[in-house]
Amino acid sequence: MSMRQGTADGMKTTVERARIAVIGGGVAGLTAAYELASRGYAVAVYEGDGILGGLAAGFRADNWEWPLDCFYHHVFQSDRDVIDLARELGVPVFFRRPITAIYHQGKPYPFDSPLRLLLFPHLSLLEKLRMGLVIAYLRWVSRDWRRFERHVAHEWLRRWMGERAYQALWEPLLAGKFGNDYQTVNLAWFWARIYKRSPALGYFEGGFQALVDRLAEAAQRRGAHIWTSTRVEQIQPQDHQLTVTTNRGEESFDAVISTVAPQTMARIAPALPEAYRSKLLGLRSIGALAMTVALDRPLTDGLYWVNLPKKEGFPFLALVEHTNYIEAERYGGQHLVYLGDYLAPTHPHFQMSSEELADRFLPALARFNPDFQRSWVQGIWLHRAAYAQPVVSVDYSQQIPSLATPLPGLYFASMSQVYPWDRGTNYAVRLGRTIARMTDEDLSAGRVQSEAAWRAAPRPPVGMEP
Repeated sequence: MSMRQGTADGMKTTVERARIAVIGGGVAGLTAAYELASRGYAVAVYEGDGILGGLAAGFRADNWEWPLDCFYHHVFQSDRDVIDLARELGVPVFFRRPITAIYHQGKPYPFDSPLRLLLFPHLSLLEKLRMGLVIAYLRWVSRDWRRFERHVAHEWLRRWMGERAYQALWEPLLAGKFGNDYQTVNLAWFWARIYKRSPALGYFEGGFQALVDRLAEAAQRRGAHIWTSTRVEQIQPQDHQLTVTTNRGEESFDAVISTVAPQTMARIAPALPEAYRSKLLGLRSIGALAMTVALDRPLTDGLYWVNLPKKEGFPFLALVEHTNYIEAERYGGQHLVYLGDYLAPTHPHFQMSSEELADRFLPALARFNPDFQRSWVQGIWLHRAAYAQPVVSVDYSQQIPSLATPLPGLYFASMSQVYPWDRGTNYAVRLGRTIARMTDEDLSAGRVQSEAAWRAAPRPPVGMEP
C-alpha cells in the first residue's frame, strides 16, 4: 500500500502545535494518529512493514473483489469500539451466524448454542448441565475479573466443570492457544472470552483491510503523515523532546507513542529505567501462523470454524473455511480455507517454507472431506507473526507496564495491555483512543515537560474496563 502525505484540510497549522510520533501502523497506532490529528496535532506514523494494519492487514489475489485478512478475523456484537469507529468512517459492517464446531474423537460437532451443547453425545446430561451452570455464572453472575485472575484456569475449570467436560472441550482450547504454557493462564482470560462473545459474528465490507485503509485515509485528511517501510531504530530523550531515529534519518517530537512488541520497545528505548524495562521483558507471548489455501470447491459441509485438539493428531489448531462465512464470489469463486496455529517463534513451523508446510498440512484436509485431492488447490499463502498472543499468568494486572512510561512524553501501547480482554481489533481501537486521550491531556497540562510534574500527576489505572 503506497501512502501519500496527508494534508490538514481546514485545520490550523502553526509551528507551535506539538509534534507526535506514532510507531506502528496497526489498528491501535492508526486510531491514535486519527484521534490526535483530529485534535490538531502534527502527527507522523512510522510503520516498518510495506503495508499498514499489523495483524489486521490483508492481501489480495488478482481475481478477487475483496482483499482477505492475513489472519482470520471477525468481530462480536459487543465489540462497540471497532463497530462505532467503522460506522464513523463509513465502513459497512454486517453480522451472520456461521457454524462453529469442535473436533472430538474423529468428528466435528457444531457447538455454538445451548441446544448444540445438549446434543453433544460425549457428555452425560448431568455433565452438560454442570458445565452450563459454570458458563452462566461466568457470563451473567460474576463480572469482577480481578477475583478471577488469582486462579489458574486449568485448575479452576477442571474442578468446577468436571474432569470429562474440561478434557473434552476446554483443555484442548487452552492447550492449543498457549502450548506448554496453558496450565499457567489465569481464569480472567477465560472469563473475558465467555463474557464478551456472541453467536453472531461481524465482518466489514471489503474485509478488515478496508477498515485499515479508511482509517489511514481519515488520519491523513486530518493532517497525519504516514510512512511505510520505515523502521524505528531508537528513541532517545534530548532537550525536553524525544529524538526518533529511523532508517530515513532523525526527527524530534514532543511526544512518542510506541505500539510495537514489548521486547522491541525495550530494545529501541534504551533510556527507559530498568524497572520499566524489566516489566517489558517479563511479558511473555507466542506467535501465530496462518496458511490460506484456495480450493476450486468447498471443503466442508457449511462449517466455518473448527477447533482442533492437538491430541487428535492435527498439525494445526484451527480450520477456518472463510467462504462458508463470506461468499466465494467475493474471491473470484475460490473457496478459501485457513489452517491456523499459535506457536512459539522458535517452533520449526516458523522456519519452514510454504511448500514444506503445505506437504505437512494438506493431507489433514482429507479428514474433513475424504474426496479431497491436491489438485483442488489453486493457491497457497503463508503468514506468520512472532508477537500475536500474550500469555497471561496469575495476577497479570500487576505485571503490566503502564501506558505512560517513566520517560516524559513516551507512551507504550500494546496488545499485552488490553487485559483482561483477549487481543483483537476492538481493543486495539479502544487502546488507540485511550493513549491518544492520555497524550492529549498530558500535553495540554504541560506534564511531558517535567518528569517531576509527571510523577506527581494522577494516572489512570492499568487495565481495560468493560
